[in-house]
Amino acid sequence: MTKLYKAYLLTLFVVIISGCSSRYQTRQDTAPVRIPTEHEMRDAKVKLEAKSVSAGRPYVVRGKQYHPMSDEKGYKAEGIASWYGQKFHGYYTSNGEIFNMYDMTAAHKTLPLPSFVKVTNLENGKSAIVRVNDRGPFHDDRIIDLSYAAAYKLGYHNQGTAKVQIEAITLDRVAPRLTYIQVVASSNKTNIEHLAGKLSSQFAINTKIAEEDGLHKLRLGPLDNDEHAQSLLENLQRGEFRHAFLLYSEQQL
Repeated sequence: MTKLYKAYLLTLFVVIISGCSSRYQTRQDTAPVRIPTEHEMRDAKVKLEAKSVSAGRPYVVRGKQYHPMSDEKGYKAEGIASWYGQKFHGYYTSNGEIFNMYDMTAAHKTLPLPSFVKVTNLENGKSAIVRVNDRGPFHDDRIIDLSYAAAYKLGYHNQGTAKVQIEAITLDRVAPRLTYIQVVASSNKTNIEHLAGKLSSQFAINTKIAEEDGLHKLRLGPLDNDEHAQSLLENLQRGEFRHAFLLYSEQQL
């Protein structure tokens, strides 16, 4: 084997490993090669949608913990908006959809997924309604990440960021919202069943064991109201279940 061929193999190996070590094909985000059409920049249509259970759980990014909201009703805030495009196009969002930089969508750290917000550029008065279906931006000085199409409609696609106002848009829900507490998850079904019986007796409450992703997840509920749920959650977290969290659903889990 010649030195030149060995060098070629080594280079090829490094390139392959480097490619596999990154989720995205490019390090820096870029704008697409074309501008969005008028049709693509139409406001997102507000409608009733079931919230993602998995995207409503607490999560940690870069050592910082985030606690998603249970309800976006009444949410209003001001801050700096950025946008994302080519680098993330075609990859999964936090609620399992495929990101399309030409859709009127957005990323937010704590709003329920999905939810709808009206975003107004305070520098030029332009506004748009977007569907929040992703998490981010994970910078302390930014409040929301809009898709390239939404940023283009708001007129800040060239400068990268803009000061905006965000207002949640909600519709009255026909189905009542059910509240649960997920206590713990384990691969040991026997232990979970034993714990379910213990907590059911201790708190006089219904229990449910769900099987997801190879784990047995113990949930309490549905609970009669949010105040009761919050009180019980705090009681559990003060004890051995500090990672317990609330779950909301419009159907029996």
